[in-house]
Amino acid sequence: MEASWRQVASGRGRARGRATAAPSSGNGVHLRGVGGGREKGSVGAAGLGPIPGGAATSAAAAELMSQKKFEEIKKANQAAAKKLVEEHFNSSSEEEGDEDFEGKRGKIVANTFITYTTQTDGDVRELERTKQYVNEAFQAGAMTCLICIASVKRNQAVWSCSGCFCIFHMPCIQKWAKDSQFLVSSPLTDDDFGKRDYPWPCPKCRFEYKRSDTPSRYYCYCGKVEDPPLDPWLVPHSCGQVCERDFKPPCGHKCLLLCHPGPCPPCPKMVTTTCYCKKAKPIPRRCSAKEWSCHLPCGRKLLCGQHKCENPCHAGSCPPCPRVSRQKCVCGKQVAERSCASPLWHCDQVCGKTLPCGNHTCEQVCHVGACGECPRSGKRFCPCQKSKFSLPCTEDVPTCGDSCDKVLECGIHRCSQRCHRGPCETCRQEVEKHCRCGKHTKRMPCHKPYLCETKCVKMRDCQKHQCRRKCCPGNCPPCDQNCGRTLGCRNHKCPSVCHRGSCYPCPETVDVKCNCGNTKVTVPCGRERTTRPPKCKEQCSRPPTCHHTSQEKHRCHFGCCPPCHQPCRKVLEKCGHLCPAPCHDQALVKQTGRHQPSGPWEQPSEPAFIQTALPCPPCQVPIPMECLGKHEVSPLPCHTVGPYSCRRVCGRTLDCQNHTCMKECHKVTEIDSCTDKNKAGPECLQCEEGCSKSRPPGCPHPCVLPCHPGECPPCVQMLRVKCHCKITSLYVECRKITTADVNEKNLLSCCKNQCPKELPCGHRCKEMCHPGECPFNCNQKVKLRCPCKRIKKELQCNKVRENQISIECDITCKEMKRKASEIKEAEAKAALEEEKRRQQAELEAFENRLKGRRKKNRKRDEVAVELTLWQKYKYHLFPVCAVLVLVFAWYIVHGVD
Repeated sequence: MEASWRQVASGRGRARGRATAAPSSGNGVHLRGVGGGREKGSVGAAGLGPIPGGAATSAAAAELMSQKKFEEIKKANQAAAKKLVEEHFNSSSEEEGDEDFEGKRGKIVANTFITYTTQTDGDVRELERTKQYVNEAFQAGAMTCLICIASVKRNQAVWSCSGCFCIFHMPCIQKWAKDSQFLVSSPLTDDDFGKRDYPWPCPKCRFEYKRSDTPSRYYCYCGKVEDPPLDPWLVPHSCGQVCERDFKPPCGHKCLLLCHPGPCPPCPKMVTTTCYCKKAKPIPRRCSAKEWSCHLPCGRKLLCGQHKCENPCHAGSCPPCPRVSRQKCVCGKQVAERSCASPLWHCDQVCGKTLPCGNHTCEQVCHVGACGECPRSGKRFCPCQKSKFSLPCTEDVPTCGDSCDKVLECGIHRCSQRCHRGPCETCRQEVEKHCRCGKHTKRMPCHKPYLCETKCVKMRDCQKHQCRRKCCPGNCPPCDQNCGRTLGCRNHKCPSVCHRGSCYPCPETVDVKCNCGNTKVTVPCGRERTTRPPKCKEQCSRPPTCHHTSQEKHRCHFGCCPPCHQPCRKVLEKCGHLCPAPCHDQALVKQTGRHQPSGPWEQPSEPAFIQTALPCPPCQVPIPMECLGKHEVSPLPCHTVGPYSCRRVCGRTLDCQNHTCMKECHKVTEIDSCTDKNKAGPECLQCEEGCSKSRPPGCPHPCVLPCHPGECPPCVQMLRVKCHCKITSLYVECRKITTADVNEKNLLSCCKNQCPKELPCGHRCKEMCHPGECPFNCNQKVKLRCPCKRIKKELQCNKVRENQISIECDITCKEMKRKASEIKEAEAKAALEEEKRRQQAELEAFENRLKGRRKKNRKRDEVAVELTLWQKYKYHLFPVCAVLVLVFAWYIVHGVD
């Protein structure tokens, strides 16, 4: 069974095919076969061998499972191949062939502008802006959807804004328009949801479009063709027809370029027009520049009516007259120099003319026309405007005596005072007032406003922050906080006021430059991380990293420059020749000392190489050279020029005058004073044979010098000898100990320490290290005691040893011994009596148990024994006796002292 499953697994492996795509010459791809010759039947009865009847079902299930797995893998490989083909031809971010693509793009751009440049003789310089949009359509990563910050591919449906000509993915702009309309028309901000046509803005330029302008279909740039087909020889998303869009500003003509992205160029048509002032003759000019100036004086009359415009021929109305003249004010009292463009002016003096009443004067400031009637003439109302009086202008209107009854500032109550002059007082009636938000009421004066302390909890229009305004009536103000959310570019934050929905795309643009900065491509902010730098055709301007003054020519690039292949030509320091090898200042050297795999389960890492400067190779110029021992002359390479050995035996006479140098040919330093050329120098070998000359009498050492001429030097080797006490090892020069007498040898063998030997008394010898037996003169004090250890005395050791002095016990010692023996006898006697009583009690208890008493009424026998005085007080007598013994012993010890 296990073998069968192995065959099934091997069949699965053979059934898996490989799908690869290779570009063909006809801008297509060639798909290799998916699967292989064994797509079917690779697993079957023949592969499994004879199957028994019981295993037929399992074998069939395995075959079906293998076939199903093969079909799944086949479909996945086909989908991957198809995706590879689409990405290879339809992605604008894929790298094109460098030189071929440049030529292809140039032809497409030339065909796009050929109508403008040939048929109308248009100026190519006016096409720069449009050409930039067309180049961005081909540039990898330049066409970016600002909503999703992704590249716009050639096979994707797009929409172009008519205001800023920015290109967006069709699904992105549709979702943007839908979300913008929903946010504007939300019931939280407007009650007319679904009844009004709310606009939606362009994500980049904020140009507003109507709801009906929401894109629903994919059109080319000029709007003629729906779903334009993909053509590699046309601008992406273009139909290839003439644009024919109206120029802006409208001039009656239409664009002559092929369908193109971006704005249309200026109108190239020729029209006959005159100048602004209409004085010059009409001349033919471009329609886009049909308005022109002849630069002659304008000559039109200015608004002042006295002077003419002296400016050159210009567009629009003439400017105000710049001249200055003396002019009277409106009332004619003052004269001042003023601009001719403003002849009417007012002074700051009161008119002062007598009014028709003859009693008052005009109080108006410098005015035009008659002063008018006296304001106090005719019928006048009282202050409350209820009564009318006909009085001379010299008399004031009296009060009528009625109630004022004017509406107060509160707008609810009326003034209760009598008719009076001046403003009415404030309303002081107490009323039940509602706060502005309507949640609280309070009784207070009518003229005072009532604002509660309740903070509004409603969400502002941003739907993120609460209003938090005290006593809010419900019309919450717009949110005044900054949005501050990170935009899609991940570089900037939203500078707008806090809002709902998605933030507008980042309006900034970033220039992606080549390494030298001469070539650049402008991309939306956020795309600079995924956009490849443009390819620059300039030569690399970096200074050489090697010792050469200039590097090999190559194009601008990122990263390190290629290695220099120029000849090194460095002057070698040792010989002065020029190095002929290629430049080796930045050679790649394999890095050593890296981590080695610890077992076969670890994958070996790739070898790492580092750039380092290698030294110049050795110079190979042959130069004749004499050997060190001056035996021969041979030619050597320049880098090995120097003293060398010819491998012969030196043969010079050594300093011992007995042997010759057996060393290989070596350098010998010649001494000027020496005339013998065969004499050994300081570099020759020294004679290694031992000195055979006789030593001084008593010296057991041989001469330490090798074979030498003259007498041997004195023996300075150290002898190891034991001191008199046989503990310390002393080192003495051989010549000293062999030439010394008996006393000097004793001094040389003395270690200067105390003798460690013991005297017969047991004490240590007090003399310094000495030969022979120790003298018996022990003066150390020893302590002697009596037999009972009570009496103690200190005596010299030698006296004790000589006189055999001893200390006997006195009467006190004997008395203490007697008392101690009595106490011991009493204790022994008491203990014996106690043992007898205990035995008697046990005997009586045993007899009572043998009398046959009932077990359930058996009680513990109690034997009343009368205790003796010793049994009663023995535990008290023991401590007292111990204290007495201690006191007595202390008295004996210290009393004797």
